[in-house]
Amino acid sequence: MDLQIDDFYKDCATGLLQLYQAFPRRIALYVEDLIGPSEPDEFGLPSKRHESCLGALLWLADEGYLRFDSTIRFEALDQAVLTEKGFLRLSRTLPGVLDGRETLPASILRVRASLAQQLRDAIRNADSEHLVRVTRLIFVSGTDASDDIV
Repeated sequence: MDLQIDDFYKDCATGLLQLYQAFPRRIALYVEDLIGPSEPDEFGLPSKRHESCLGALLWLADEGYLRFDSTIRFEALDQAVLTEKGFLRLSRTLPGVLDGRETLPASILRVRASLAQQLRDAIRNADSEHLVRVTRLIFVSGTDASDDIV
């Protein structure tokens, strides 16, 4: 089983959500805030888990979901912010997510059906399979996500 891939999806989701919460402000995005504290190895280098999380954040930047000014050692991305692509993907509403809640105001329905809220729900419920499926929807370029069922 490729557990590092599950960690990758969780790291991407939590990192993007932190940026979404701060949007449009630029923030320092610390790895420790996403995965918790980790002890460096005997040579003072970050743990593999820490390196993987930082790698996921750098991959998101390479793929155009976020941008940042610099890294703070191996600890954080400094002045990180979502790009237009990242913001639009997270704020996109997913059809069919809300079942019978049509009586709520449109603004509440929009937020509850957003990809960002679906990520929050999956993290809060510790539902790793749902988290993977929803995170994959971020990486789908169009609105057709027929391969993924949320």
